[in-house]
Order: sequence, then structure tokens, then C-alpha cells
Amino acid sequence: MAALIKSTLIKSVLIHGLAVAAAVSVAIGLPDLSPGTDPAVGWLGGALVFLAGAVVDLHRRLASRERDTLHRLDRLQKSVDALAERLDRRTAPAEAGDSAAAHEAVLQEVKLLHTLVARLGETRPTEAPEPPRPSHPSRAAFQAPRPPDLRSPSSVAAPPMDAAALLDAVRDALAADRIDVHLQPIVSLPQGKHRFFEVFSRVRAADGSLILPDRYLEIAERAGLMATIDNLLLVRCIQLIRETERRQHAIGFFCNMSAATLGDAEFMRQFLDLLAGNQALASKLVFELSQQELRAGGPVTMGILAQLARIGFRFSMDRVSDLDIDVDALLRHEVRYLKLDCALLLDPALAPRVEALRRRLDGTGIDLIAEKIETEAQFDAILRSGIDFGQGYRFGEPRPARRPA
Repeated sequence: MAALIKSTLIKSVLIHGLAVAAAVSVAIGLPDLSPGTDPAVGWLGGALVFLAGAVVDLHRRLASRERDTLHRLDRLQKSVDALAERLDRRTAPAEAGDSAAAHEAVLQEVKLLHTLVARLGETRPTEAPEPPRPSHPSRAAFQAPRPPDLRSPSSVAAPPMDAAALLDAVRDALAADRIDVHLQPIVSLPQGKHRFFEVFSRVRAADGSLILPDRYLEIAERAGLMATIDNLLLVRCIQLIRETERRQHAIGFFCNMSAATLGDAEFMRQFLDLLAGNQALASKLVFELSQQELRAGGPVTMGILAQLARIGFRFSMDRVSDLDIDVDALLRHEVRYLKLDCALLLDPALAPRVEALRRRLDGTGIDLIAEKIETEAQFDAILRSGIDFGQGYRFGEPRPARRPA
């Protein structure tokens, strides 16, 4: 580099020296060559010659700099090409690994679906189930939807059926993969922005009509089908999350995990294997359990929840009927959301207990979700209470989810 600078400096000095010599020669010699010429014209000619020499030197230096810049750009391009080649060699195995992992995950999902559908023939009773009888409050009391919009053919309710026909319709829907996923938004308050969707299952009859949960839950539970329905919903939820990832939608999902699912050892073993190999799902999926199921959970149930928590999953507690809640127990089990019925939150008789619960939750990282908000009056009252999230028909009813591609 020093030699190059020295060489360039010498060339510049020589060119300037030659220009000066030529200029002086013209200034002195021009009057001698042309007698009668004013000496000032000679000096002017000399100045022009000197300027011409300076322009030549400037052009030479600019050309040299351009050649040097092009040379550097060429070297930089070669370095970038080499770096890109090295990155390609490093990322190619990772991409292949990601593709293989995704393929393996899909195979696991398909295997789970086949396992679930294969069970349908194993649980078929020889006699028609007895009609529903009153019992402790079931999920139907908490999941009963509004009457469907009869203007939409896809949401027409199925005609009345006896218990045996209803059970056959549910079995047929399971076998034909007509357990549809519906989504209801959970919004941030007061902004009203969609932050999560809760996932619901809807059974569709052969004619496309919907068999509503309040009609089939009791019968399906006695026939041993609820585990299959709930498990299918979990698998569909995983597929739904993959679809949103492909579309780059940053939103989470709440999915019910019932006692029937937690007690299904074979399914849970396969499901845990699937989740353990896809830990990226943990940030987008919240498992929801009822207060009764969490309180009644034995060592097996709590062990499964602990395994899910170790993978990184969080939980939500819903169907709360008792405000005497052990917040420390919720934190131990990674419960990070607590759903309370809007009517319960706004009941004046329960206001002191609700306020006491909110004080216990302050600073714990557990967010409250007010559910079943339907009217503007309820919405305004919940807004004044400063609750974090809201859910209900005021923000949107459950709508069919797009089938995974």
C-alpha cells in the first residue's frame, strides 16, 4: 500500500512538473516565436497549458480511483458470494431437519386421528342409551350456544332425534370426520383487539345441519365418546396453529382439555410425544380446564399437567363457581388465565369477594377474562372494572374455522 501511494505521488509530481515546464516555455517562448506578440498573451498561453496539465492529472487520478473502487467492489462481491455459500452449507441441514420434523409431526397427527377413529367400533353399545337424566351441572350448561342463524344453511340445527338416533348421528359424524372447529375471539380490553381464539367442537350431521352440544353431550359421555370428540378437537387445534403459522398470524388459542382426555392414557402418551417434538406450539396454545377438574385432579392428572408445563404450555381455569380460589396452587400448576362469568363478576352480592380475589391476583401474572359478555350494558360495566380480557357474543360468536390445507 505504501509503495502504491509513493508511486502515485511520484506520477503526480512528474505530471505537475511537466505542466509547469511547458507553461513556462510557452509563456517565454511565444513572444520570441511571434514577434510583436504582447508578453501578457504568452503568460496567458502558459496558464492555459498549466491548466490543461492539471486537468489531465485530475482525469488520471479519477480513473485510478474508479479502477480501485471497481477492484474493491469485485473483491467484496467475491467475499459475499463465499459467505452466502458457507451459510447455504450451514442452513441446508437445518432446513432439511425442519422439513423432516414437520413431516414427522404430520405423521404423528395422522396416526392419532386413525387411532381415534378406530375406537368408534370398540365402544358401540348393544342397546340404545337411556335418555338424559338430571345430574350435576355438565359442560352443556357452560357451552350451550345461542340458537343458530337459520338464514345460513350451514348453521341450521338438526331436527329432533331420539337418543339412539342422536348417538348414531354422532358416531357417523366422527367416522366421516364431520367434527368441525369453531372459533370465538377473546379480546383485550378496552381496545377490543383479537388476542386469542377459543376453540369449540361442533358435530355436523350428514345433511350439513349442526347437532348442538346441549343435545349430544350427556348421551356421548355415557356412550364413552366424549374422549374421542375432545381428543379430535385437540388434534384439530394443533393443525389450526400450524395453518396460522404458515399465514404468519400472531394469535393464540384456548383449547379445552377435559377429564376424559386426561384419563385417556394411550391418547395422552401419543399427544405428549407430539407436543414434546413441537415445543414452538407452547407459545400459541393454552389448555383450558374447569375448576372442578383442577380440584379433583389426582396424581395422574397433575402429572400430565406437570409434563405439559415443563414443555412450556400454560393453562386457563374456567367454569368457576367458587371464588375461594387458591392462587398459589394456580401458579404452581402454571395457570395463567382465570375465566369468570360476566354475571358473576357483576353480581352486587359477590362484589366484595370478587374484589378480594382481584387483590390476590395482583402482581401474580394471572390475567382475568370476563366471559359471556353479550350486552352493551355488560360491556360498559366490565370496562369500568378494569378487567384485562373479554369474551362473548358482544365481540363475536363462534364461527367455523378454515380447514387446514
